[in-house]
Amino acid sequence: MPLVVIRNLSKQYHKGGETISPLDGVSLDIDQGEFLSLMGASGTGKSTLLNLIASIDHPDAGSIVVDGIEITALSRGQQAHWRAANMGYIFQTHNLVPVLTAYENIELPLLLLPMSRSERKKRVEVALQAVDLLDRADHYPRQMSGGQEQRVGIARAIVKHPKIVVADEPTGDLDPETSGQILDLLQRLNRELDITMLMVTHDAAAAQIADRQFYLDHGKLVQVHHGNPKSLVTSGVSSGELI
Repeated sequence: MPLVVIRNLSKQYHKGGETISPLDGVSLDIDQGEFLSLMGASGTGKSTLLNLIASIDHPDAGSIVVDGIEITALSRGQQAHWRAANMGYIFQTHNLVPVLTAYENIELPLLLLPMSRSERKKRVEVALQAVDLLDRADHYPRQMSGGQEQRVGIARAIVKHPKIVVADEPTGDLDPETSGQILDLLQRLNRELDITMLMVTHDAAAAQIADRQFYLDHGKLVQVHHGNPKSLVTSGVSSGELI
């Protein structure tokens, strides 16, 4: 069974007298350890889909099941607890707390979990090592480069050992060389730690590091095959494919 099962997901926003539908009946299966990339023009609903999977937002219709739990049926309080234990989020602008060190920024999400101080220390050190920043543990964001800050953000996202990591334009604020290093890191973590990852990007070259590539087009999810988009709105497909 897929780790993530999304069925008939729809979301609407109302702006003035206009109704905007960034997601219209989207269905998708994601297997454990898969790396998916999502492209599309600004405003097409890429971040909306990430936020729904992360249980930050709630759909108008449809369901999302993660590891057997229908997260769209949970209360807001239950979603908050579920998200704290199961989701990692990588932001475009890092979103580090400037008055906290790299170590403290990474430790922050663990404070929401029932965990001993020694276990938190072990996890933070492992996460720092995974992103090659053990020597920057005591540095503040202002003392680090943009690439190093993003590595801290990635370490913070994986430190809980989450079921899923969602990355919203993780290289959007970085120069090409640093972007390449961050993409290599994400790919390595996906493979070595078996992390299920969903990445939004505007960069077609960045999207190609993923196992499967999609883009949103008029509320519909479309898969890219060898550089050619192909709508997969079909029935009776096997696990791991869009239906």
